[in-house]
Amino acid sequence: MPSLEFEAPLLERGEHVVGIDEVGRGALAGPVVVGAVLLWEINTIPDGLTDSKLLSAVRRTALEEPIKSWCNSWGIGWASAREIDQWGMRTALAVAATRAVNELSEKPSVALIDGNLNLLISPIQRESELEVPELPYGSMPVSTLIKGDRKSCAIAAASVLAKVARDRFMRELSTRYPSYGWERNKGYGTESHMQAILEYGVCDQHRQSWKLPGAESI
Repeated sequence: MPSLEFEAPLLERGEHVVGIDEVGRGALAGPVVVGAVLLWEINTIPDGLTDSKLLSAVRRTALEEPIKSWCNSWGIGWASAREIDQWGMRTALAVAATRAVNELSEKPSVALIDGNLNLLISPIQRESELEVPELPYGSMPVSTLIKGDRKSCAIAAASVLAKVARDRFMRELSTRYPSYGWERNKGYGTESHMQAILEYGVCDQHRQSWKLPGAESI
């Protein structure tokens, strides 16, 4: 179970600690979503908090409000399928992470980020029709943690909020595009989703730069 092992020493010296995690990076359709959870004091951890991938959909949803009450502030950032196509995934992740941090009520002083990449920066930016927003948090001190969503409560909480938000969005989106089964597969490359792409083609919510099978956009 995650703990405050990484957060506590930082909080004790007065830091504002943000935990950051992303959801949807490997999907074929829909946005990539980044959660940001800010702590500047230690409170009782919500019961059952852990990596969102280890929780059922019911349990993740049940944790949403306790997490929002537990943390000092939270934010959700999005980058659309079109933005992913235009900018590439690394830049889209950085934009989504920046948008999440921008939603916080206070600016963090240090970040704990799941994985081995600093999601707040984009080392490579390619030319595109869409202008890349400013990425102002690149100089923030960052610790990246492999499997951080199983070690850090702030990161685990961010993963849950991001997952709940994205899953809800994909269920809503599936009512507009019922052919792809997004209410079940959430845009990931399941066999049924791939078959639907072959049968119906891709739509404007697919990441078309990924050279998916199918016909022209609908």
